[in-house]
Amino acid sequence: MFNKVGLIAKKDDERVEETVQSLIRYLVERRLPFVLDSECATVVPDGGLDVRSRESLCASCDLIIVIGGDGTLLNTAHTLSSKDVRMLGINLGRLGFLTDISRHEMTQQLDEVFAGRFQEEERFLLHVAVVRDARQVASNDSLNDVVVHRWRTARLITLDTYVDGSFVNTQRSDGLIVSTPTGSTAYALSGGGPILHPALDAIVLVPICPHTLSNRPIVVDADGQVEIVISGARDSAQLTCDGQTTLELTMNDRIVLRKKEVGITLIHPTGYDYYATLRTKLHWGKEL
Repeated sequence: MFNKVGLIAKKDDERVEETVQSLIRYLVERRLPFVLDSECATVVPDGGLDVRSRESLCASCDLIIVIGGDGTLLNTAHTLSSKDVRMLGINLGRLGFLTDISRHEMTQQLDEVFAGRFQEEERFLLHVAVVRDARQVASNDSLNDVVVHRWRTARLITLDTYVDGSFVNTQRSDGLIVSTPTGSTAYALSGGGPILHPALDAIVLVPICPHTLSNRPIVVDADGQVEIVISGARDSAQLTCDGQTTLELTMNDRIVLRKKEVGITLIHPTGYDYYATLRTKLHWGKEL
């Protein structure tokens, strides 16, 4: 099914070394060509393996196996978002909504995948641009969420929100989470937002500790444009993408968000059930 497999692993995790070495033995035994990214290669002995930068690896492989937690997969997704590559996650994390293959069942489930028995799922990303004095000063992509939030201060910030040019509200709060369906089980869920099924073409706006209690999460069309204006920040505000990339914001900055045209493709084992994942991860109880 796949011509070349790329391996990307989380750094500084004691479980990575054993899992990566087991995965390499698996691929060698089955004569499946593979490439390691430079960070992944640090946990295996130097044996003449094909090691490349993450960008080069993603450009040359048609399946990427991510060993780690959801954070590792999120980081990888930013590199993959413009390439026709499938991604599969082996979970070393604590929760794992995206990396859903257990390392203890890795070989059995990979047998199924390489035999062509798997499910594919498309996930979209958000593209965000920061406009300052009529000039774009920064841009980024996010698979989970884009968060505008206060920074280095206990004071609230004031945000004006627009959807497709229509004014929605002004809120004084600790910030605002703009989440994809993928990210609806992350920070947005902690902030009281709804869980969105990944197949929905929608995004959710979740205020963070709003001063006015009538400010509630709102779900909007993902094909529209969301604009957030910093209309009041006596100290500092910040933009964070997927909890990894940050940018300091100033008064009157405009944060413009749209759905990215090209998404990513996740691979799940046969029989994958999103609701079963929710039950397991959120401890909702057993099936009737």
